[in-house]
Order: sequence, then structure tokens, then C-alpha cells
Amino acid sequence: MISLTLGLVAALCWGLHDFTIRRIGGRADVAAMFATVTLFGLLPLIPVALLAGGWQAIGPQQMVLAVAAGITSVSANIGLYRAFTIGPVSLVAPICGAYPVLSVLFSVARGNPAGGQEWLAVLAVVAGVAVVARGEGGASSGSRLAAALWAALASLSFALTFGLAQWSAETGAHLPVAAITRLTALAVALVWLLQRRPGSGGLAAIWPSLLIMGFLDVGALTTVTLAGGLPNAEYAAVASSIFGIVTILLAWKFLHEPMRPAQWGGVALVFAGIAALGLA
Repeated sequence: MISLTLGLVAALCWGLHDFTIRRIGGRADVAAMFATVTLFGLLPLIPVALLAGGWQAIGPQQMVLAVAAGITSVSANIGLYRAFTIGPVSLVAPICGAYPVLSVLFSVARGNPAGGQEWLAVLAVVAGVAVVARGEGGASSGSRLAAALWAALASLSFALTFGLAQWSAETGAHLPVAAITRLTALAVALVWLLQRRPGSGGLAAIWPSLLIMGFLDVGALTTVTLAGGLPNAEYAAVASSIFGIVTILLAWKFLHEPMRPAQWGGVALVFAGIAALGLA
């Protein structure tokens, strides 16, 4: 139940994060925004990780796993950006949102069997997210196959990020692992930024929003990492996948974007799946 709760906290953080993106998207280069958000996320994390301790539990294996998680977190965001740039949302969002299945498979591969009720609950969550996302519609600006492949990369990368970070944190070094993952992500993001060589125009006007996004993003990833070593740690990854629904509900409430009846049915299906996981 603790893992599930941590995942729901992460979903809320990422939902607020993506809601903010909807309001400032397109006002600066995506690589510059990602690097800035990643940097801002380190501001609260590094002092807390240093004060909390646990660095002695970081051995070579934990270091490799945390660094790998940082790399896959960047590939997840690049895949997500590319997929949504091509679109449509109704195609790419369900694929991106399918990573809970991969997270459970990752856990099973590590020797943690999943029962029938767990699989049904996970599939209910994934199906509900897909129903809500398909109601968003949207147009395609390129190859649907390319969009699907980028979305698949994002889905796989998200599952690996959470699985590797939780694996690394099983020794109890949760905050050090989160810090190493974030520092690695920043290094890779800077390489991406140098490769694109964008201008810095627009960042000055939106830096307060980017600061909030940085805090929300690091909070979400850290809460999922905290599930490492807990029973059913994969539940945190599963629950975190409903962040898209949080974003859509916020847009419905505050931006007055419409919600179709089928989307409300998808929301109900998601929460039924979450409830079933809580009882598993």
C-alpha cells in the first residue's frame, strides 16, 4: 500500500508538471527547458540527499544502476517529446502510458511473481489511461509509425528508469540514488542541448514556471525511487502512470477543456484498477 501511495503522489506531481507545460509550451526550446528543469530539480534534492546520508550504501552496482536510470530518464523525455511533436495524442499517449505493463514484467524478471488480480488491475489502469487519452484527439504532423516508435521508446525508457532506480535504492540509499540519477540526467541533457545549440530566448520570461516544474519533477521521481526495497515496489510505477489523467482533469477544471462521457468512464476504470491493486 505504501508503494501505491508513493506512486499516486508521483502522479499528482507529474500531472501538475505537465499542466504547467500546457501553459508555457512553445515559448522556449524544448532541450533548453528540459535542461533548466533538470537543474532546478537538483536545488532541493542535493542538500537533502547530503543531509540524509546513506551514501556509504552506494557500491559499484548501485552506482551503475543509478547512472543507467539517469540516462533512460532522458531517453524517455526525448521519446515523449518526439512522439507528441508528430502526434496525434490519441495514438502516442496510450503507447506511452503502457509502461506499467513493462514495469511489472521487469519486476517479474527479477523474481517477483505477479498474480492474476495484479495483472487485471494493471491492465485496467493502462486501458483507462488509453480511453481518456484517445478522447483528446489531435492531428498528426508526420509518420504515424515514427510517432508510435518514439512513443514505444518513451514507454520502455520510463519502465527502465523506475525499475533501475528502485533496484539501485534497495540497499536503503534512496536519496543518494535519486541525486545520482538526476545529476546523470543533467549531464546527458546538457549534451542534448549542445547538440541542438538553441538560443536562450524565452527562458527568462518563464523561469518561475520552470522552477516549479523542476521541484515537481524531482519530487515525482524521488517518490517512485523511495519505493525501492518496499513490497510491490512496481506498484509505484503503475500508479504514477495516471499522471496524464491528472493533467487532463486539471485542464478540464481550470482551462475549461471538455471531458467526454467515455473519458469519464476511463477515469473510473483507472481508479478501479488502483483500488484493486490496493487490495491485492
